[in-house]
Amino acid sequence: MLRCAVFSTKPYDRQFLDQANSESDGGHRFDYLDVPLNDRTASLAVDQDAVCAFVNDVLDAAVLETLAGQGVKVIAMRCAGFNNVDLAAAHRLDIPILRVPAYSPHAVAEHALALILGLNRHTHRAWSRVRDGNFELDGLLGFDLNGKTVGVVGTGRIGEVFCQIMQGLGCRVLAYDPYPNENCTAMGVQYRELDDLLRESDIISLHCPLSPETHHLIGAPQLRLVKHGVMIINTSRGALLNTRAMIDGLKTGRVGALGLDVYEEEADLFFENLSNKVISDDVFMRLTTFPNVLITGHQGFFTSEALANIAATTVGNLTAFDRGEALENRVIS
Repeated sequence: MLRCAVFSTKPYDRQFLDQANSESDGGHRFDYLDVPLNDRTASLAVDQDAVCAFVNDVLDAAVLETLAGQGVKVIAMRCAGFNNVDLAAAHRLDIPILRVPAYSPHAVAEHALALILGLNRHTHRAWSRVRDGNFELDGLLGFDLNGKTVGVVGTGRIGEVFCQIMQGLGCRVLAYDPYPNENCTAMGVQYRELDDLLRESDIISLHCPLSPETHHLIGAPQLRLVKHGVMIINTSRGALLNTRAMIDGLKTGRVGALGLDVYEEEADLFFENLSNKVISDDVFMRLTTFPNVLITGHQGFFTSEALANIAATTVGNLTAFDRGEALENRVIS
């Protein structure tokens, strides 16, 4: 049994982790903390064997050193990404970083489709109009997805499911990935170099991890290549896009629609209720002024199936570490 401090928790985290813990034979003790993990809160994990962290928690060298000094032996990320972890420091401190590599690729892929459909058919604007008794259709013109070219950047498990969905809608699907997925090739997805994908696609959807190589993967230089009026969707990590370049593209019409479930500086915004506060992020607030921008607060993963899988894998990761078993979901630095 491990005693584990769980940071950045919400009621649904407690619900699904407690359920997974009760259904397993690990018997871990979870100490739930509402606050995010950072250099100011790391001391709250004193006398803990493990820490469970989420996408916007900070696990840099200073935080990891504090945790190690307090006796923390393992970090369990309840997400797939680990770009917020200093892997070199974790390796030096001999703290394994465990993650949830796959929870529900369908959840995120389907949310990407929801953003596409919402932007294309302007359902978010139509909903507001109807509530005001305005039933005019001017300004709500969309297009058939059937026959359009969709560029998919990253064809891991989520990207593969997204390719299947878009092909089912009659789209021509192109893909860019340094490591092509044989399943995608078998279903007829055509791999392209990134520049070629940008030039040919009517819709571009990002499904790749954030790394030094993919930081600002699409910025001003790349926008010079895209079709005028392209739709761009990001449900992966915010910093894959250069947000200021996206704003410039929206202003010129080069970007015809932008769907975001993630944002570069989301750590100070997402997962919190800020409705009674002034949001000081001017870049984010500028995004919200465009009628052709649809933003959701990192909810692509948020289905009951995904949360159950995240919790079960997290508990399983902790149990494997506690028993000295092979750590199948360890991030290798």
